[in-house]
Amino acid sequence: MVREVPVSEVADALARLCIDICYRMSPDMVAAVRRARELEESPMGREVLDQLIRNTEIAAEGQVPYCQDTGTTVVFLDVGQDVNLTGGALDDAVNEGVARGYTNGFLRGSIVRDPLFERRNTGDNTPAILHTRLVPGDRIAITVDAKGAGSENMSRLRMLKPSDGIEGVRRFVLETVERAGPNACPPGIVGIGVGGNFEGVARLAKRALMRRVGDPNPDERWAAFERELYDQCNALGLGPEALGGTQTVLAVHIEAAPTHIAALPVAVNIECHAHRTGHAEI
Repeated sequence: MVREVPVSEVADALARLCIDICYRMSPDMVAAVRRARELEESPMGREVLDQLIRNTEIAAEGQVPYCQDTGTTVVFLDVGQDVNLTGGALDDAVNEGVARGYTNGFLRGSIVRDPLFERRNTGDNTPAILHTRLVPGDRIAITVDAKGAGSENMSRLRMLKPSDGIEGVRRFVLETVERAGPNACPPGIVGIGVGGNFEGVARLAKRALMRRVGDPNPDERWAAFERELYDQCNALGLGPEALGGTQTVLAVHIEAAPTHIAALPVAVNIECHAHRTGHAEI
C-alpha cells in the first residue's frame, strides 16, 4: 500500500536537524571524546580534550553552534519505494529545510553559488549536497551532516592499482591523516571508501562517516582492518589539535563496494572533532 508523505515534512525534519546537530553533539561522539580523554597520554592533549568536552556543554547550554564553521550540509535520504511524495519537488523541500534551519538557528551560511568566477555567498547554506536512494518500505530515513571545510579540504582520493592491495590502502590512509596534521582539527573520524569507481568511492567514504561513532563494519575482515588503522593512525603521534599525543583519531570507518577488475579506488574523508550528524525518520 502506497503511503503519501508531503515534502513539507522532509523540510520540517531537516530544519530541526540542522539546528540540533550544530548545537548538540551526538551522545556517541561525546562518549568517543571522553574515551579519548581517558586514553590520552599527553598532558597537553588531555587539556585540549577537556576544552573540547567543555565546549560541547557550553554549546548545548547556550543553544549556540559548537563550531563557527557550520559546514556544507550533506543530506542522505533513503526513500521507501512505497512512499508517494506530494506537494512539490523533493530537492526544493530539502533546500527549504536547510535554509530555514540555518536562518532560524543563526548558523553561518558558508556556501558560494559559483566556485570560481563569482564566489558570492548564498546566505542560507543552500544548496545542500543530496544523496537519495530508493529502499524497500514506506518510510523516509534522513541523515544529515554539517561537514566543515577544514577537514574536508584534507580529504583525498586515489585510484590505486589492484596490485597495491591492502598495504597500498594502508599507506594512503596513513599518509593522508599525517599530511592533514592540524588542518583537520583532530581528533576526529576517518571515513574510508574502497571500491566502486571514481565518483562512487567518494560517496562510500562520506557514508562511512554517517555510521554511529565506533560501530564496526559488519564484515569482520573490514572491522579488523578498521581496528588496525585506528591504532596506526593514533601511533602517528599527532594527538589532539596535532599538538602531540596518542589520540589523533576517534574512530576509523570503512565502507566497501564491488569494483572493476583493473581498479582499486580509495577515498579518505576526514572529519574533525566537530563531527555533527543527526538522523530522523518520517
